[in-house]
Amino acid sequence: MKALVQHVYGAASSLVLEDVPEPVPGEGEVLVRVRATSVNPYDWHFMRGEPYVARLMTGGFGLRRPPVGVLGCDLAGRVETAGTRFAPGDDVYALLPRGAHAEYVCVREDLLAPMPANLTHEQAAAMPMAAVTALVALRGVEAGQRVLVNGASGGVGTFAVQLAKALGAQVDAVCGAANAEMVRSLGAGHVFDYRAEDFTRSGRGYDVVLDIAGSRSVFACRRVLARDGTFVAVGGPAGRWVQPAGHVFSALASGPLARRRVVLADAVACADKAAALGELAGMVERGAVTPVIDRSYPFDDLREAFAYQEAGHARGKVVVTIGAPA
Repeated sequence: MKALVQHVYGAASSLVLEDVPEPVPGEGEVLVRVRATSVNPYDWHFMRGEPYVARLMTGGFGLRRPPVGVLGCDLAGRVETAGTRFAPGDDVYALLPRGAHAEYVCVREDLLAPMPANLTHEQAAAMPMAAVTALVALRGVEAGQRVLVNGASGGVGTFAVQLAKALGAQVDAVCGAANAEMVRSLGAGHVFDYRAEDFTRSGRGYDVVLDIAGSRSVFACRRVLARDGTFVAVGGPAGRWVQPAGHVFSALASGPLARRRVVLADAVACADKAAALGELAGMVERGAVTPVIDRSYPFDDLREAFAYQEAGHARGKVVVTIGAPA
């Protein structure tokens, strides 16, 4: 089978499309034929081994060499071998640690969820990392609350705007002017152009500020956060040494100094990823959430997909198709 293999840290051009042995499922696993995947900041941080501080963390990157040869956390595909919960031919999707940038992957059944019935594999592959992150970030949001999404036009942001709206919240957003109409179409009310407006000095008030872009400090965001509000940190601007980890850690460290609650939205740490995907599938099937796809690439152009996503201008998700649907 073909897989995009990482031997060294570096740019997308360092990844190599290779023929590798087809994996054999172990106990509790099934073999899945990958039909589509996507590219996330999570993937290219592992590709580059940046920020460097993550190489020193337990469970992070390898110090000098990548710990895993095949990247890719988003999977949509079809089950090939029988398991206890899934049968050959079942369409599934999953949020994996890594390994989805290949034609086949062995997946623990407890990580798999049935695909939303009204989505293609390509659309389903846009969801796992970004949609689960948004879902985790918005836990506890109640109808009638005011939510601000900073970084609303990217993968997590486009899901967050829709999910907050589906939960009955009033949603405002921060993004570039070129993406404002798209974000409004997803359910946002007021949209701040981050190049022209400082949302932290708008005089508006929010129960939840969901910070994906990391463009303003938690202390600045307190100006628009309700006294008992919550600041949710997702990410921030990339850097070689510490960022975006530094931005997230500084936000968490500021929590005890502020009267507002500061939390981290981490899809990787989600205890039951399959249950989260099942919840999201229900919302997709009733029309409350729709994946936003900027570009779709064939598998042979996966390196180009990495380069485009890493540039930081994608509207929604960047997906990759692997073979024709069966």
